Amino acid sequence: MATKSNRKRGRLGTFFVKSWSELKKVSWPTFKTVVKNTGIVLLVVLFFGVLILGFDSLLSWLLTLIS
Repeated sequence: MATKSNRKRGRLGTFFVKSWSELKKVSWPTFKTVVKNTGIVLLVVLFFGVLILGFDSLLSWLLTLIS
């Protein structure tokens, strides 16, 4: 009969074997695709950062006019 620690090691080993098997099935993107998508994400973040900065500056300016 297997002890409790042996069963845990067996389950942990099975987990890693199955995880590795699943990782082999993944269709990984090419380097070109990763670079393209990273550029798009950075541009979108930059756009919204500038947009939020603009709204914040506008509201700050309006509040200084009011007070």
